[in-house]
Amino acid sequence: DSTTVNRVDYYIANSHYIARRIKKVYGVTADVIYPPVDVDKFTLRETKEDFYLTASRMVPYKKIDLIVETFTKLGKKLVVVGTGPDEKKIKSLAGKTIELLGYQTDAVLIDLMQRAKAFVFAAEEDFGIVPVEAMACGTPVICLGKGGTKETVLDGVTGVHFDQQTTEDLARALQRFEQIETSFDPQKIRSHALQFSRKRFEKEFAHYVAEKWALFQQEKL
Repeated sequence: DSTTVNRVDYYIANSHYIARRIKKVYGVTADVIYPPVDVDKFTLRETKEDFYLTASRMVPYKKIDLIVETFTKLGKKLVVVGTGPDEKKIKSLAGKTIELLGYQTDAVLIDLMQRAKAFVFAAEEDFGIVPVEAMACGTPVICLGKGGTKETVLDGVTGVHFDQQTTEDLARALQRFEQIETSFDPQKIRSHALQFSRKRFEKEFAHYVAEKWALFQQEKL
């Protein structure tokens, strides 16, 4: 990498979070084009039910154990979709208010996303596709305010951020969410998610390539 970094003409990052990492490691500035999310596969549902949802492969960095532990302590209803290496550990942490569904089809997951009062996401991701999918259903997202979700989830508008991956911080975010829950507008949340569509990505990427190619051709003259 270090021998080729200066031979690259342009860098594209999938979030400003990653652009900052590219700047720190390689010392170059990257342009940001958010990745495509298949938002059209998800439809708005304005009426929500009294449960929270999380869905992910059960691996350590996804912090599903943190979410389950917090909801067990608070006695709040949480539905968990997913399987993986941490499944046994997560089952041992799950109390009576936790419903572990294992693997589910896309149709079942979309239905749960549409009905949940909020989607909970505790991982520090480069971008984070699933929170955007939840917002495309009109569902607010409670997420870590770091990484890609700090950019995609608007604190107080399309969801609530928490600062640290601890049960205490997540519990405070849940408390705050429930205090302002009625202020969330499902239509506004979905509208925000639509800006991350596949069509937008294709348009931005095509424009970027055309623009840079034109510059390249001019420099050759």
